[in-house]
Amino acid sequence: MKIAYDYSGARVLVTGAGTGIGRRIALAFAGAGAAVALHYSRSADGAAEAVARIRTEGGRAEAFAADFDDVPAVQRLAHEAVGYLGGLDILVNNAGITDFRPIAETTPMQFDRLYHVNVRAPYFLSQAVLPTMRTQGKGVIVNISSIHAFAGMQEHTVYAGTRGAIVAFTRSLAIEVAHDGIRVVGLAPGGVEVENYPQLYQNYNREALQRTIPAGFVADPEDIAHAALFLASDDARYIVGQTLIADGGTTAWMAFGEGHKDRLSAAGDLGYVPRP
Repeated sequence: MKIAYDYSGARVLVTGAGTGIGRRIALAFAGAGAAVALHYSRSADGAAEAVARIRTEGGRAEAFAADFDDVPAVQRLAHEAVGYLGGLDILVNNAGITDFRPIAETTPMQFDRLYHVNVRAPYFLSQAVLPTMRTQGKGVIVNISSIHAFAGMQEHTVYAGTRGAIVAFTRSLAIEVAHDGIRVVGLAPGGVEVENYPQLYQNYNREALQRTIPAGFVADPEDIAHAALFLASDDARYIVGQTLIADGGTTAWMAFGEGHKDRLSAAGDLGYVPRP
């Protein structure tokens, strides 16, 4: 992976880095010279493989487990990662889970788990690392959201709410900490082909999906990693509180059709939330 940025000496924590977008972001920062703490919850093998790869290439990295449904575990992650890195320059709040079903079938358990992992965890992780960044007088927080924060889709009432909350959180936190030398920005990916797509969408067809995206292709996690590198860099120093949408033109498209009538929840289940 060709890296255009030099992050030598930077200390980075990436959550949800055992798989998908988070893993690629962690590898990208490491490839640019940063020391990286990789958080994982269920993807221990993926995180370990990424750490081994970074170390083989001469980088510094360690993996840390934390259940993001548990606030003390989130706070412990902050302490462990900052201790390992000797400080923290960049936090990438990437970890998140998805689960979709009609509102009539949504349970309090499903609602709480998505909000705990997708909103509460990054909120309290940010809170936990801010004292370190304030002491340093600098820092960047990149919050990963989704285009579901900006456009509606059937059976996504809970998930979309969590992604919209991250956009609002990004905007407000950015104003609160800007005077401390800390910059907070957001990144909202569109369709990105990650490992769990075939499981989540049992009839997943790349060719069919890319025909619905104006850019003509489904993004690779590397595309989002490059965007994260830019947002965390000094090149983006005047971008504060904003969320960059990286979706190949999806949310710019005025769609006509009846796909909004299709049921999605029967397509697949990643097992994040037990089904009744």
